Amino acid sequence: MAEKELINVVFIGHVDAGKSTTVGRLLYDGGALSEQEYRKLEEEAKSKGKGTFVFAYVMDNLKEERERGVTIDVSYKKFDAKNHQFTIIDAPGHRDFVKNMITGTSQADVAVLVVSAESGVQPQTKEHAFLAQVMGIKQIVVALNKMDAINYDEAKFKEVSADVTKLLTGTGYKADNIKIVPISSWRGDNVVTKTENMKWYPGKTLLETLDDLQAPPSPVDKPLRIPLQDVYNIKGVGAIPVGRVETGIAKPGDKVIIMPSGKQGEIKTMEEHHTQLSQAKPGNNIGFSIRGLSSEDMARGDVVGSVTSPPTVAKSFVAQIVVLNHPTAIPVGYTPVFHVHTVQMSMTLTELRKRMDPKTGAVAEENPKFLKTGDAAIVKITPTKPVCIEKFSEFPQMGRFAIRDMGQTVAAGVVLEIEKA
Repeated sequence: MAEKELINVVFIGHVDAGKSTTVGRLLYDGGALSEQEYRKLEEEAKSKGKGTFVFAYVMDNLKEERERGVTIDVSYKKFDAKNHQFTIIDAPGHRDFVKNMITGTSQADVAVLVVSAESGVQPQTKEHAFLAQVMGIKQIVVALNKMDAINYDEAKFKEVSADVTKLLTGTGYKADNIKIVPISSWRGDNVVTKTENMKWYPGKTLLETLDDLQAPPSPVDKPLRIPLQDVYNIKGVGAIPVGRVETGIAKPGDKVIIMPSGKQGEIKTMEEHHTQLSQAKPGNNIGFSIRGLSSEDMARGDVVGSVTSPPTVAKSFVAQIVVLNHPTAIPVGYTPVFHVHTVQMSMTLTELRKRMDPKTGAVAEENPKFLKTGDAAIVKITPTKPVCIEKFSEFPQMGRFAIRDMGQTVAAGVVLEIEKA
């Protein structure tokens, strides 16, 4: 049996739209959560006086979250459907947790935007849709939840659907890439199981809709990129760099180049979880040895690539960013720490080129003096020293970053153009 293709799904939407409950229902009805696990969570939910939150408990596994009843961190859960394997990334909806949503969204192939049929489009719904668009998510499925709360009313469903479609096409989604499914995750209507309560809806369940999507092509045909997480020195063996293959395929005997230094060598051996590999593909976390190179020649943040198509080294780059959370304002010359794949480096915003309207994506101001929380912008960034980074359009895995300052994520973005070093 062929291995099922993996789709990473992020759940986004307003804090009260029922995201965690939808995820829990999907896992429970989809068979990824055992009866025993379910009962345990149900007991716990009831003891806290939150009976209807049982499904949300599945994902909100941080103790603090359970007590506050809010999703804080990003959590992951894998499950199998007929056509695909899914990793579900449950992203928080609370304003101060937008940074974790970005972390989740930046790894996702598909976003499920959960909207309450009762309260309709909220300001946060717009923000999340725009962020998903900025972070490069092309496919979006809308789960119109809480249909039970509006007595499964078709007219109300159509009205909210029209609002959501207008919002999404306004942020740049194509109408034919938007699928809208009416559900009640609390009652279980149409999440995994077809419902008798909405005979007027001829379409598929949420799970079937997700399972019909195309998995993104595995980036095996792209040039090799392995950002190094660490380099170990092992007695009698020498230097063992460790990293996750993001794109391409690596095999023993391959000639490779390490950037930014430009040093070259040949892969001797590779292993993952103490098993020798004859080849490593995207997603493999490998330790390997390179003939002719010592631990002095490579470090965390360097990128191993193919000699014929070496990793790009940037002197500066142009990016689209979203400011998530900054207490004051970001001026030209601001130099926070950027997190790009395995690199953490101070970089300077040397130009603020355009400020965008996050609701529409249209240019709101040319060359703004500063940026504040909620702004999206096109900026020029200059690293303190040359750094390996790629255009998001060519290597999405290597073209996203987060900006951190004062112990929090203040912005996130994607790389549009690169001035090579």
